[in-house]
Amino acid sequence: MTSPFIDRASLVADLERYAAVWPMEADVVAQFLALAADPADPYVRERLDGHFTGSAWLVNAAGTHLLMTHHRKLDRWLQLGGHADGDRDLAAVALKEAEEESGLTDLVVEGAIFDLDRHWIPERNDVPGHWHYDVRYVVRATGSEDFAISDESHALAWREIAPMLDDPPTDPSILRMAVKWVSKHA
Repeated sequence: MTSPFIDRASLVADLERYAAVWPMEADVVAQFLALAADPADPYVRERLDGHFTGSAWLVNAAGTHLLMTHHRKLDRWLQLGGHADGDRDLAAVALKEAEEESGLTDLVVEGAIFDLDRHWIPERNDVPGHWHYDVRYVVRATGSEDFAISDESHALAWREIAPMLDDPPTDPSILRMAVKWVSKHA
């Protein structure tokens, strides 16, 4: 097992590279760096002061469409993703969640951190409200794009990315990622 110090150093380096690409997000990066430096394990969901999650900006092979989930618990259209549950490789977490939630195989993670988002998760049943520090990666479908809906979703849908830029009901973090994607792939 890799030591937490090495894991922390790797994440810190990845976050610093992200900050160099997206300097306007320095405040968000600082929040993620503070969590990474916290001695309490930020990779487990039991840490209710906030914990890391991993998400997938899951695009089709052509890069024109995003697979979105109508999230069962949050009742909103979002990207696929979930808890790290102790895994310190957040890119692997994003890939695993994309596979589990979509039923797709032949998925690949492309590149470094694509986006960061700190968002509040409301209280549900016996779990108090808490912060998710979501580290997001581009994941591309390289095989069949015929998905299967998991227990975590009401529905899944491939949505064309470019029109999201002019769709006011789009979740703000999805819109931010769509802007990033279109700006690099136009």
